[in-house]
Amino acid sequence: EAQRTPFADGSVIVASAAMRRVLELVERVARTDTTVLVTGESGVGKEVIAARIHHKSARKDAPFVKVNLAAIPESMVEAELFGSVRGAFTDAKRDRAGHFASADGGTILLDELCEFKTESQSKLLRVLEERKFYPVGSDRIRSVNVRVIAATNRDPQKAIRDGLLRADLFYRLGTVTIHIPPLRERRDEILPLADRFLHVYAGEFGRPPCTLS
Repeated sequence: EAQRTPFADGSVIVASAAMRRVLELVERVARTDTTVLVTGESGVGKEVIAARIHHKSARKDAPFVKVNLAAIPESMVEAELFGSVRGAFTDAKRDRAGHFASADGGTILLDELCEFKTESQSKLLRVLEERKFYPVGSDRIRSVNVRVIAATNRDPQKAIRDGLLRADLFYRLGTVTIHIPPLRERRDEILPLADRFLHVYAGEFGRPPCTLS
């Protein structure tokens, strides 16, 4: 369903100086292979910016895998991220690749970073440092070539002080930090955004073109 949204391909409405600065940084960082941390309030378009980085990078033809870390049950973190083999636990009826293996050669977006349990953050940090991991229940190590982009709606420094984010994980992920300002600070984009949604959904629902007064 997310693939049908107006901005799933990383296209961005730019009508403010604030977003022009964001896009300039995105264009520069996309050409590198560094990790990126995207910050901003809920709804500002962090996933869109992450998609744009991927689609502008040398990895654009490889997978772009989006993972909501807050939605993964704590007991399933390792299996979801790093995969598992048949029989590794009660419900493991087949081998499962996991999100990192699915993103091999491409980009993985780790969303809601600060909602991820700190105990699990240490496991993630180890994989980011080594680019290797053991699928749950396997004694065979797996290597991956993945670009990592993380996103959070919290202030990372405050999250560190509050014990919600490991400082070492922040410094590993935040090689480049891109902050997206809220729409109230870029009001010039309200009408162009509304027009984009009108155009896309009028077509989807078979309605004639319409405009806002």
